[in-house]
Amino acid sequence: MQQTNLYKITHMKIKVFYNKSCNICKTEINHYKGLINNKISFINIINNKEAQKVTSKSYKDLIRRLHVVKEGKVIVGAKAFLEIWKLIPKYRILYYLFKFKIFYILLFIFYEIAAIILFLKNKHLLKNEKKSTSN
Repeated sequence: MQQTNLYKITHMKIKVFYNKSCNICKTEINHYKGLINNKISFINIINNKEAQKVTSKSYKDLIRRLHVVKEGKVIVGAKAFLEIWKLIPKYRILYYLFKFKIFYILLFIFYEIAAIILFLKNKHLLKNEKKSTSN
């Protein structure tokens, strides 16, 4: 039974929506890309209307946080990282560690602080979106 669950976990496919214009985000995603085969699709959200349709999120929301779509469900922020880590053997230990509520709370707080800082750094992208929608 346990072997079947591990098989399901390691053979799921998810879509990760990330901000390629953010150097930190891009670096981390590129790192993950080097560790997985085809379990995860990585989709750049910059000027990507399809990403907004698939996630039902605004451009601002997509820039603000990492999003994962798994089995049609949108998972956001720190929980999105758990879904990524679950599929990467090297990071699966982080998935199990941060499933504990106390550790998840710490991850959530750290992620939200980092996300705010990165959003403020990349807020100029919203101006680009307004220009492209007004044309």
